[in-house]
Amino acid sequence: MAAPWLWLLALWAGPAAAPPPPDAEVTFVLPAGRRECFYQGAPGNASLEAEYQVIGGAGLDVDFSLESPSGLLLVSEYRRSDGAHTVEPTEAGDYKLCFDNSFSTISEKLVFFELIFDSAQEDEEEEEEEEGDAWVEAAEPEDTLDVKIEDIKESIETMRSRLERSIQMQTLLRAFEARDRNLQESNLGRVNFWSAVNLGVLVVVAFLQVYMLKSLFEDKRTVRT
Repeated sequence: MAAPWLWLLALWAGPAAAPPPPDAEVTFVLPAGRRECFYQGAPGNASLEAEYQVIGGAGLDVDFSLESPSGLLLVSEYRRSDGAHTVEPTEAGDYKLCFDNSFSTISEKLVFFELIFDSAQEDEEEEEEEEGDAWVEAAEPEDTLDVKIEDIKESIETMRSRLERSIQMQTLLRAFEARDRNLQESNLGRVNFWSAVNLGVLVVVAFLQVYMLKSLFEDKRTVRT
């Protein structure tokens, strides 16, 4: 079996308080009999969510594994078509995601996966408190509004998180749609093929029946004059 190739998806280096890396979406072809691995850098004390879908190929299944930067096997799944896993809190370093199609000797697979990062909740609360204190110190008493700045910030953050989640759900729905479309096209190809075979058999049987009926009414006796 050929050695797996490694693709460095993203690297992260810096203090633990740095923001998490951006989310990633990847669609790739996994050849038959191959194992592909991806590395994703992550900061410490954050949240990593990994979701994958097999959207093309016979069986729509693949083996999946996820390893921590220290080499600990976090997830190991066999012959699955999809999965979603969350690591919280994360270790600082490179996480290893592997997709294995070595059990298939003929069919390649089309795989989609998405990585979603969230910063630590404590860091977000501390940053919000510091920003809120700065706004309160900068504001003059006579300029104070009825709605508190903290309430406005909370509403904006809630709206932002819901919009991000909507984008993620739309991405997953597109993956489901692509998988269903590939499955329907494959089924349509099978139906057309076997319909053509059945039509050919019917034509051959019809000609045989006509030939047999004609042979029954033929007079093969010789006429003497």
